[in-house]
Amino acid sequence: MSFYHAVPTIPKTMSDTIASSYAPGWPGIEARWTSAAKSGVGTALGDGSRVWFTTSHGILNEIYYPEIDTACLRDAGLLVTGPDGFFSEEKRDCTHAVESIVPGVPAIIMRNSCVHGNYEIEKRICTSPDYDAVLQNIRFTPHHGSLGDYRVTLLLSPHLGNHGMGNTGWIGTHKGDPILFASRDPFVLAVACTAPMVNRTATFSGSQDAYQDVRANGMITRVYERAENGNIALACELDLSECDGECTIAISISSEAHTAAIHARAALYDTYEINERRYVKAWKKWQDELLPLDEPSSESKPHLYRSSTAVMKTHMSMNCDGGAIASLSVPWGNTKGDGDLGGYHLVWPRDMVETAGGLLAA
Repeated sequence: MSFYHAVPTIPKTMSDTIASSYAPGWPGIEARWTSAAKSGVGTALGDGSRVWFTTSHGILNEIYYPEIDTACLRDAGLLVTGPDGFFSEEKRDCTHAVESIVPGVPAIIMRNSCVHGNYEIEKRICTSPDYDAVLQNIRFTPHHGSLGDYRVTLLLSPHLGNHGMGNTGWIGTHKGDPILFASRDPFVLAVACTAPMVNRTATFSGSQDAYQDVRANGMITRVYERAENGNIALACELDLSECDGECTIAISISSEAHTAAIHARAALYDTYEINERRYVKAWKKWQDELLPLDEPSSESKPHLYRSSTAVMKTHMSMNCDGGAIASLSVPWGNTKGDGDLGGYHLVWPRDMVETAGGLLAA
């Protein structure tokens, strides 16, 4: 599919949509996790940050906080709509290419190309070195039409404290900046962005959620201020026309809303490039301390030694020296729910011995 004509006039502000205080559809569909077929994992080294991230199928998956055994997000991806009913979900309707920014550094570049050839999304993902926040730098490039022809909606599924049910989401502000919030005792998640966040909404996952709204109408038309105690989805449109198609999203987690919002906003104070540079510097310093056991790299075997050491180090606890989990994932996650609280993000003696042996060798 391709097109070149402008998008029809559609209301773009919250005042032009149907607004209501509480979302319908409580408590939402039964919560599930996501694929364990990860394309990347990462965390910052040092004492400034206590979050981990995973990626697969071109999008951000779980965020772990304040330790590697506690997942607080299922996933966060983008929906793209345009004229003539065009709808595209980047994790299902794109081809995905993934690479590390620097060998041995778990910072990710993902390139998602629309299967219809209409757009490309480039994402760079790392964590803030100073705050409990995961950063996504997003560049949206239209290949047909112009930037103004498209709407890009951020959709995320908080699963705080290893639970998809019992979450509460709401739209709010902090110091005048728009924020998406979610909570489940004792954790609070906050989302901030350098692009204008239009038509923010909190819904229950299911037939009346933001995904279904955008798929049917090309944009968020039903705005809800709060979704209480269920399986929730937070969403907002990113007005990329105001920032030339590029923005940075910060997702932070803390024990209270005020602190989570501070960390999300503070993580955006410096540019993404500055944060990534400092993230990479700390990892390169750690890699330089390892034995030079590198084999010649090739297209089929790209820096396996450095990738392996980075993956092992990423799976180590920040608060318990020597503690290593089996995997930052939930195996067969799309069939697993709140009854499978640990998945593989637990300490299994077999896997910890393997990790310890590898790190001792390095």
